[in-house]
Amino acid sequence: MERKASRRENECEEKTSNSESSELEKDYKTSLITLNVGGYLYITQKQTLTKYPDSFLEGIINGRIMCPFDADGHYFIDRDGLLFRHILNFLRNGELLLPEGFRENQLLAQEAEFFQLKVLSEAVKSRWEKEQLASRETTFLEITDSHDRSQGLRIFCNAPEFIAKIKSRIVLVSKSRLDGFPEEFSVSSNIIQFKYFIKSENGTRLVLKEDNTFVCTLETLKFEAIMTALKCGFRLLTSLDCSRGSIVHSDALHFIK
Repeated sequence: MERKASRRENECEEKTSNSESSELEKDYKTSLITLNVGGYLYITQKQTLTKYPDSFLEGIINGRIMCPFDADGHYFIDRDGLLFRHILNFLRNGELLLPEGFRENQLLAQEAEFFQLKVLSEAVKSRWEKEQLASRETTFLEITDSHDRSQGLRIFCNAPEFIAKIKSRIVLVSKSRLDGFPEEFSVSSNIIQFKYFIKSENGTRLVLKEDNTFVCTLETLKFEAIMTALKCGFRLLTSLDCSRGSIVHSDALHFIK
């Protein structure tokens, strides 16, 4: 009798456990929402879409706002499907994180307003304003002689991230050509200073090693700057010193996109 009673208790516990697991699984499945935004399907959790009260998505999920369904029964929202990934990432992360080189601020601001996400809309507009301000400010990189700053190369551009890219590329090239001589140049925010500029009949060359061999010519650095600019979608606006007759002989380059 005791064994039968024990067996019945175990069966009851198993049924209860299975019932609870089934309910949890059911709740988990119903918490997943599939959205069809402009033909792009996104699967996310209910809690993500309802993160901001009074938003368009929260209204849909909680039944305040009527939304049509597609042929498969998914919520259909007739908006930009590609840009919606940034909307969803904002809901997930709580902050605006955009890929490098993102240029659709105005469109994203419109999407944020449609989805009634005031915080996102303000973040996008703030980012846009900063980019507009930065685009009006010409930044520069100066490659110069620590003993004579009149000698060297100056690179101008209205994109700070491009100047940073140029600087890192030139430092990389210089280090590879000055292997074992790290003290031959120093780097600050907008200036790369070499220890020596050496003049020769063939042009200006940078740094004289102990064995009297020249390395890292200014022509090489100009070539690296121009090639990096072209790869990044920039163009050479002017050499800023046309009196010398060619880009090779100029001492300044101006890039713009």
